Amino acid sequence: SLENANMVVFAKSGAGKSFTVKLEALRSMMTGADIVIIDPENEYQKLCDAVGGSHIRLSLNSDTRINPFDLPRVIDTEEADDALRANLVTLHGLLRQMLGGSVASSIGLTAAEEADIDQALIDTYARVGITSDPLTHNSTPPTIHDLYDTLLHMGGTGPQLAQRLRKFTSGTFAGIFSQQSNIDINNAMVVFNIRDLEDELRPTAMYIVLNHIWNITRTDQRKRMLIVDEAWQLMKYEDSASFLFSLAKRARKYQLGLTTITQDVEDFVGSKMGRAIVANSSMQLLLKQSSSAVDVLSSVFKLTEEEQKRLANFPVGQGLFFAGQNHVHIQIQASDTEYD
Repeated sequence: SLENANMVVFAKSGAGKSFTVKLEALRSMMTGADIVIIDPENEYQKLCDAVGGSHIRLSLNSDTRINPFDLPRVIDTEEADDALRANLVTLHGLLRQMLGGSVASSIGLTAAEEADIDQALIDTYARVGITSDPLTHNSTPPTIHDLYDTLLHMGGTGPQLAQRLRKFTSGTFAGIFSQQSNIDINNAMVVFNIRDLEDELRPTAMYIVLNHIWNITRTDQRKRMLIVDEAWQLMKYEDSASFLFSLAKRARKYQLGLTTITQDVEDFVGSKMGRAIVANSSMQLLLKQSSSAVDVLSSVFKLTEEEQKRLANFPVGQGLFFAGQNHVHIQIQASDTEYD
């Protein structure tokens, strides 16, 4: 028996990773698990349609809305006490990403701006009657418009921060994350397709969608598999990387298995959080790799010379599968029905 149901899938483009993960998703559904997928390249729509799933397309012209200020409807009292504080931390990280930029970018937030954002978030919830008291958590949550308004009318760096936030409230990226949520993910398979979003908005969208799924996971606990494709996009930002890691660490408690897929192996494993996610995944699947990726993976996974050689030369659909301490060479095979 494994410590958790988390899996990482590493492969170069064309090695069969999407096919493998779709097959795994289908088979997990057969054992009664719900499947939730974050899909940056519109790879999963056909599968979703075939099983009668919900396909949610996020784009600036779609009507789908996800409000990052939503709170989980947690039953567990200990969690309920913590729900607002946990969401404030997540929102702070999200805003740092929206206003600051990536790990590589030099534009960050000053200590004064960080403090003002913290205060503004607390005030924004308080203005709609939500406090740390769990009984207030069923009130309608605020939106980014409310936060904009709070920042605009507070002292310090508030007004400048409000101006930087404007593109998400009334500017280029308005609408999608600035209104009350209108989605209900009550289906055995739900795919969030973010392909039609501008590149600049994708990592933010992945972060917001992840948080939304995490809230649902804690509200309504059942066996679920969460698939995050192109996960390296989240690794570019410190806050979304650490959020994904905290999910990997806490998933098991909520009957969740997290599957992270990436073809940018060096970027993923090169980050501290990426390595931590690997360490918190009981299963690893390595399909064919480029030679530079083989070098990186061999040091992370302590591969033998034979395994290294195989990894660079596998045909499509073959790979190394590690479950706990076991290393096996596998061939991914689908029945005709599954293949169709």
